[in-house]
Amino acid sequence: MLRALAILFSVALVVIAAGAVYLATGHAATAVRAFARDWGAPVSADTRPQVFTVRPGMSAREIGDDLERQKLIRSAFAFRLLVDQLGVGNTIPAGDYELSPSMSTEEIVDTLASGHVMRGPMITVVEGWRAEEIAQRLQALGLVDTGTFLQLVHQPDGVALPPDLDLGGEALNGYLFPATYEWDRHEGAAALLHEMLQVFDQRVDAGIRARLAKQGLSLRQGVILASIVERETARADERPVIASVYLNRLKAGMALQADPTVQYAIDASDPQRALARGFWRPLSVDDLKIDSPFNTYRTTGLPPEPICNPGLDSIEAVANPAETDYLYFVARGDGSHAFARTQEEHAENVRRYQPQ
Repeated sequence: MLRALAILFSVALVVIAAGAVYLATGHAATAVRAFARDWGAPVSADTRPQVFTVRPGMSAREIGDDLERQKLIRSAFAFRLLVDQLGVGNTIPAGDYELSPSMSTEEIVDTLASGHVMRGPMITVVEGWRAEEIAQRLQALGLVDTGTFLQLVHQPDGVALPPDLDLGGEALNGYLFPATYEWDRHEGAAALLHEMLQVFDQRVDAGIRARLAKQGLSLRQGVILASIVERETARADERPVIASVYLNRLKAGMALQADPTVQYAIDASDPQRALARGFWRPLSVDDLKIDSPFNTYRTTGLPPEPICNPGLDSIEAVANPAETDYLYFVARGDGSHAFARTQEEHAENVRRYQPQ
């Protein structure tokens, strides 16, 4: 009897040793994946996508627990076995992933390990857009209501500013740099505004700021004037010339007489109606008489703040204006302008291109 027990014990030791050798000689992956096939089968046949978020610093255990809690996998333990066996447990990038209960645990691990995070909606800020137009676009995408966004623009206490961009508590309109941005649903409008300001700070670099200073302009003054140039013409070749006209008028102590600033003043009284018409309508003689610090027909100098968010070309035009002695210009009606040095030349251009 004792001899029979001894033989069985020896056989058991051999079996255990053989199993250890089996696992130690490269068959562990096969064993783990066999286990995962049983416990890592899809939770259901439901193919509807769900957004699963991996937060920065999450461990494989935490990720597995969340996946099981959201009923995307059957077993957090099977998930941990797979990520450990593949060596990806500490390298899963943070972000949003699109998963479904119809995916196996192995497919989910592969998706997370690939780092193919979901991209948020892309928002393009067009040169010359006002903050209201950006807000309208965000609301149309279902990302944020216009009131919430504009409150942050006008009261930016909750928006982090780049270190080199001190706005002195002023509103952010004018510095929301025209470019394409990705919406981060976890951080929202404040993070988007911060990114816009960062891009402005990078693109409007020290060289541009130094050239603005040579024109006798602070950064803010340069942005205000660039916003007028931006709204005045869509022609890149004309921007440096139009910038020179406004700079010449400023140096001469003349009123800018810029139609876009009057339009801005009109729109401020009824922003919803202005938004519906794209912030533009033909001006009347009475419009030029309205009492507003933005009416540059009645006040000299620059208006108190930018009237839009200018693109880099308009800012460069103000920093590097054409060398002219023009003091006037009038629209030709084809998108271009006729420039003049004297009131008489200007009057002739008005009669020629804008007959009554």
